[in-house]
Amino acid sequence: MKIDVRQASHPEAAKGFDTAALRRHFLIESLFQPDEIALTYSHIDRLGVGGAMPLVKALELTAPKPIGTTSFMARRELGVVNIGGAGRVQADGAVHHLDTQEALYVAMGSGEVRFESVDAANPAKFYLVSAPAHVRHKTVKISQATANVRELGSPAQANERTIYQMIHPDVCASCQLVLGMTALKPNNMWNTMPCHTHDRRSEAYLYFDMQADARVIHLMGEPQETRHLVVANEQAILSPGWSIHSGVGTSNYAFIWAMAGDNQDFDDMDMVPMEALR
Repeated sequence: MKIDVRQASHPEAAKGFDTAALRRHFLIESLFQPDEIALTYSHIDRLGVGGAMPLVKALELTAPKPIGTTSFMARRELGVVNIGGAGRVQADGAVHHLDTQEALYVAMGSGEVRFESVDAANPAKFYLVSAPAHVRHKTVKISQATANVRELGSPAQANERTIYQMIHPDVCASCQLVLGMTALKPNNMWNTMPCHTHDRRSEAYLYFDMQADARVIHLMGEPQETRHLVVANEQAILSPGWSIHSGVGTSNYAFIWAMAGDNQDFDDMDMVPMEALR
């Protein structure tokens, strides 16, 4: 298991970052590595964001020093979304089968957590998002059929999309973690525009389902001091509460959003008028 630690950045510091510094602080470039768990520990809401891609062996989620507990799940909850081939997640002695684009909420105190692929030639790719937890809820598998589905956007704004709310108060209980997936329809490229911030929680974005030469121009920064990051397939963004999180792609794509912080209300956001953007 590999772990990278990222410190929180004040917006006054971040607006002076060059491209390399922006990418170093806010972009996670390599999530899925063969037979590895690659984790980024962010001091933004103590989020853990990573990927597990097992091939020939099961991968165990251990607790390196930055986690600060004897087991990873001792004081954490975990969201898992498989974006690869069929796989299995073992948690608390139970085995959960996850096909592509199925999710699992793993409760605090679940002990050993292991990841396996059904077929090494078509490995599972488990996207992981973890947040501190204070109480144990129920471990729950969520498919697109059991998710809370919302249809938003319009062709005129090039943002017609389907939102699958997976770890969400209307679907399953969690302490603070909220997670879902958004799939843009063909010929639609914009996400989360008009944009917003949410001062009460941070967010992580994983962009996926993109061709190798496709890119998303991810917009971030304070509304009056915007910056951008060029993001490739299966790369993730760390987004602090003071930053917008919006983007446009060279083709349609999907992304997994996950949030942690003070509030689980999906619509708790501070909208930014278009004329305020700079």
